[in-house]
Amino acid sequence: MTGEASTRVVHLVHETVSVVVDVSGGVPSIVHWGAPLSGSDAATLTAMTARPLTHGSLDLVPPLQIVPQHSLGVLARPGLQGHRPGGRDWAPRFSECDVRATGRSVTTVSHDRIAKLRLETHLELTESGALRASATVTNEGDTRFLLDALTVALPVPSSARDLTTYSGRWSRESTTHRQTIDHGAWTTENRTGRTSHEYPPTLWWSTVDAREWGGEVWGCHLAWSGNHSLLAEVMPDGRRYAQLGELLMPGEVCLDPGASYATPVVVGAYTSGGFTLASWVMHEHVRTAARDTAASPRTRKVLLNTWEATYFDHDTEQLKALADAAADVGIERFVLDDGWFGARRNDRAGLGDWVVSREVYPQGLAPLIAHVRSRGMDFGIWVEPEMVNRDSDLVRAHPEWVLHSPDYEPVMARHQLLLDLTNEAAFSHIYGQLDALLRDHDIAFVKWDMNRPLIHASAADGTAGAHRQTLAFYRLLDVLRAAHPRVEFESCASGGGRIDHSVLSRTVRAWTSDCNDPLERQRIQRGVGMWVPNEMLGMHVGARVSHTTGRSQSIEMRAITAMFGWMGVECDPRKLDDHERTVLRTAIALHKQHRELLHGGLTVRFDLDDDTALAHGVMSHDASEALLSYMQMTTSPWLVAPRWRINGLDPERTYTVAHLPLGRLGGIGHTLPDWMNSPLRCTGRELAVVGLQPPSMWPESGMLVHLAS
Repeated sequence: MTGEASTRVVHLVHETVSVVVDVSGGVPSIVHWGAPLSGSDAATLTAMTARPLTHGSLDLVPPLQIVPQHSLGVLARPGLQGHRPGGRDWAPRFSECDVRATGRSVTTVSHDRIAKLRLETHLELTESGALRASATVTNEGDTRFLLDALTVALPVPSSARDLTTYSGRWSRESTTHRQTIDHGAWTTENRTGRTSHEYPPTLWWSTVDAREWGGEVWGCHLAWSGNHSLLAEVMPDGRRYAQLGELLMPGEVCLDPGASYATPVVVGAYTSGGFTLASWVMHEHVRTAARDTAASPRTRKVLLNTWEATYFDHDTEQLKALADAAADVGIERFVLDDGWFGARRNDRAGLGDWVVSREVYPQGLAPLIAHVRSRGMDFGIWVEPEMVNRDSDLVRAHPEWVLHSPDYEPVMARHQLLLDLTNEAAFSHIYGQLDALLRDHDIAFVKWDMNRPLIHASAADGTAGAHRQTLAFYRLLDVLRAAHPRVEFESCASGGGRIDHSVLSRTVRAWTSDCNDPLERQRIQRGVGMWVPNEMLGMHVGARVSHTTGRSQSIEMRAITAMFGWMGVECDPRKLDDHERTVLRTAIALHKQHRELLHGGLTVRFDLDDDTALAHGVMSHDASEALLSYMQMTTSPWLVAPRWRINGLDPERTYTVAHLPLGRLGGIGHTLPDWMNSPLRCTGRELAVVGLQPPSMWPESGMLVHLAS
């Protein structure tokens, strides 16, 4: 499609959502993003939504474009910020828009002939109904353009009054916050050089009545693993929008003549059916990206990670015994964590020297790997390629490979420095060591960690390096995956510090949190599960006493909490008593039995009339089967909990409802509800309208329910 007057409005159509785009203003503006409008005349919609002029305003109504332009008078945060040397061309104005459109995508190219800048935007509705938005700026002048920001803005209607956001810290990621916003702005900025524990790049606008299974929801996620900026604003004229993009450090991106900068993709999700259905759009987006990049494994094997069982105590015979105990309870993968390489006997030395330690493994890793394989498991290993210790052969030989400002003493974290992956020699060295590790050993899985943020990270030329370091990380991961296509990679960053759709297009799994306390994990997993499907989230059975909180929970609660994602074990199975071992073995067997459903179905969450409990699960795409969890987090204010209404099933279909016993179910009730003693037959409508009566359980306990038609 070209730029004639008859093509000034484009309607992107999907069965669940419509996006109407006005491309008459040089840069596209979204007229409607919401409920489907199939058959509607897009030009008529533009006329219907035209805003009047008022006293106290400009003599025109400036459009709220996907890259807002200050030069047009809009009071939104400018989408393109920067200037040429001397401060010129600081507020460009783009026109001469060329448009190329299909049924589900529109690309525009605009120019500012005065500022000599070119702006390209792209909007696309995917097969799942996700909206992908991005922009690229190109310097067409003969001097440098110093770029401060290029971000994407997505408008929402005035009915979207509630804003849901996330915050966190190490071992307490993805805490959910919801508030009503009728004026002003909410914003966060992340400068950690990774997706971050503190401010994951996701937000949701919604109507005030929105719940899990009802109400309109508009979600926005930035698919980027580095610094970012998020803004949600209600403008003085009443318009609302979200704006997302990479946060650039001063001078970080300077566009030489002919050079370009592209934003990360902003992923949008709309539904009129509540938060659960909105999360399905996000989930399918990242699942599709994983399938398209061959990052989706056939079977997500139950694994044991050795960290909390052994820490730095690497003894081959003890590790073989640990592998024996793991195989005995049904574990399928044995992952050797930190401590196997170089001088890495503690966290102060060895990072950067990715060579098997002959001190700890005189015969190398081959005997341990052979033993693991003999027990029917495959072998995985931990690495942290982006970091180095000062006490390492690499830093002693090449101190210039450290990513920091050389005129200043670097800020340390965990006794670690940053390796400058933008330095080709450093990149090649690390690639060579990791390539040899994977080539010379039978390794099926790599846990890729990033245990510290980027602080004062200057590249060799003295400029801020976070942007280029993030791209270099992607490149290193991509070339290793290409060289070793059968190896599965996990994204870890002190737990959940690097979880986003871009890294998950390259990795099969994210380590959700270093906290395995199930009381914390229930809410952590519920939060991050809004934009990442369960099967990509590592969920582990931790020790009886949590290593991060000191609390103690039953094996039943620990196992149920780990059941619904990519299941793993972090505790030492040799230290389990007979009851714990039996429950763990049973839970792993149940997980394997239902793995196809758990790892391919639809995540479902439920609104309860008791905020001391949480209920969630997975339902098949045809709504014929579901596996659900009901968890009593703290004591209920009532002796008998309110009924649990189970939405999302086929209302006309009859289901067999069965309690799946797992160990002990403690509580204050003398009896259990009838349906728990013998399977019950009821319709999906009855489950949604009437609901099931939960038992009166002790706090920090839960149960499993299976539904089948």
